[in-house]
Formats: sequence, structure tokens, C-alpha cells
Amino acid sequence: MNYFSYRDGELFAEEVPLSKLADRLGTPFFVYSKRTLLHHLKVFDNAFGSLDHIICFAMKANSNLSILKLFFDLGAGVDIVSGGEKTSPK
Repeated sequence: MNYFSYRDGELFAEEVPLSKLADRLGTPFFVYSKRTLLHHLKVFDNAFGSLDHIICFAMKANSNLSILKLFFDLGAGVDIVSGGEKTSPK
């Protein structure tokens, strides 16, 4: 489930028309749906049931500090680049 939808040909994020954000912020811009992120975190968490686990968000996917804090505040961790990982091909 996600909280992006078209209504009468206009794209909304949750209840906000994206054209309104574009007018205010200019383009391009990034839009995230907190409700969508929370929903998917809950789905992952519930999939493990009562097993001891931690859900970690990959910082490579998105290093936005607000999103990382959101997940952290809900008990999730983050996956960062490990020291042994190659950063460039040889």
C-alpha cells in the first residue's frame, strides 16, 4: 500500500496535491509519504512475528536524515557501508 494517488488527473501524496508543492517549492523536488514509509516498516516488522529481529534501513537507498530519524525513533536500525566494501572498481 502507498499513499500516492491520482484524483481527477492530479497526483496527490497523502492528502496534498503535488502541484501545490511544485508551485511553492519549484521543481524538481522530492516527496516522501510518511504514511507509506510507516506502513512498509510495519509490514516488515510483522513478517518476523515474535522472532528476535531488527529492521534496518539501507542508507544507500536514501540518506535523508528525516527519514533515518523516523525509522530510528520507531526502533529500526540503519545499514551503512561496511569498511571492507569496495567503493570503486579496480
